[in-house]
Amino acid sequence: MEGSLAQLRDRIVAANASKTALRIRGAGTKDFYGESFDGDVLDTRPHRGIISYEPTELVITARCGTPLSEIDATLESHGQFLPFEAPRFGGDPTIGGVVAAGLSGPRRASVGSVRDFVLGTHLINASGDELKFGGQVMKNVAGFDVSRLLCGSLGILGLVSEVSLKVLPKPRAEASVRFEMSALEALDRFNLWRGQPLPIAATAWADGVAHVKLAGAASAIKAAQAVLGGESVSSDDIWRRLRDQTHATFSAPRLWRLSLPSTATFLRPGVTLIEWSGAQRWLASDASSADVRDATASVGGTASLWRGERDTTMFHPLKPANLALHRKLKHAFDPNDIFNRGRLIPDL
Repeated sequence: MEGSLAQLRDRIVAANASKTALRIRGAGTKDFYGESFDGDVLDTRPHRGIISYEPTELVITARCGTPLSEIDATLESHGQFLPFEAPRFGGDPTIGGVVAAGLSGPRRASVGSVRDFVLGTHLINASGDELKFGGQVMKNVAGFDVSRLLCGSLGILGLVSEVSLKVLPKPRAEASVRFEMSALEALDRFNLWRGQPLPIAATAWADGVAHVKLAGAASAIKAAQAVLGGESVSSDDIWRRLRDQTHATFSAPRLWRLSLPSTATFLRPGVTLIEWSGAQRWLASDASSADVRDATASVGGTASLWRGERDTTMFHPLKPANLALHRKLKHAFDPNDIFNRGRLIPDL
């Protein structure tokens, strides 16, 4: 076992023996994300570096502490990228943190989430064992897909020490267009366009303006622009600001992230940003947490308190059956409850 990983493992084994809580942390770009932050910091950054990269196979494998910028630069040199566009939050996150958080950017609705690009992982459990799940090929299914389970788990099951990711070639061409329209018109258009053979990579609406990003062959983009109309946008700055959450919307003192059916006409006062063809919406509102969550649930969605003073849990409460399943999984991987205690779910 490599020196950096051996040191992490030794700390985990010692913490498990004493039942001491550990807080797994990389670059700290998502310190705001979660319910609580109990435990001694377990810094993953010393365990870094790209282990293997096969451009012809569209697979990259890296240690958990590897900065996302290093992976981006390596892929860029071969004309490839990670399509799920993990948010940077003004910093340089580690790839382990990217997987543990499971957050995706503007292309999510067209290409999939982080979970869809994870091929395999290595996990250090509370006993210090290195468990290996998945592999480095796109067809590798045997039993329960634990690698995908780890995406979005916020480290409560163990330390994701290594990850293999599927990558894709960068699009040959990209273009953006804008339209002045209301939020309701944008929802109708976004869902209409989704049902057509158009090379739409991302959509967004804010402040009375809808943006659409096109990606693919130059001829396909030109044909799509003829169908869509709109005004060409010379800069991709809007998509970077959405990906990294530096858009003005994210400065709201109290901000909710809503996950909804894309066709839901949920347009409460305060909705300032619509993404993913309507499946993700951001609500700046002083309404009570119960009011926001009840209204969201009434149309089949969930609401997370993204920013602002906490008077409730960050994440939408789970149904009893789902909560029971989470508890069983946590106990199976971490019986002494040492990893990221309470970060995903209070008292878990």
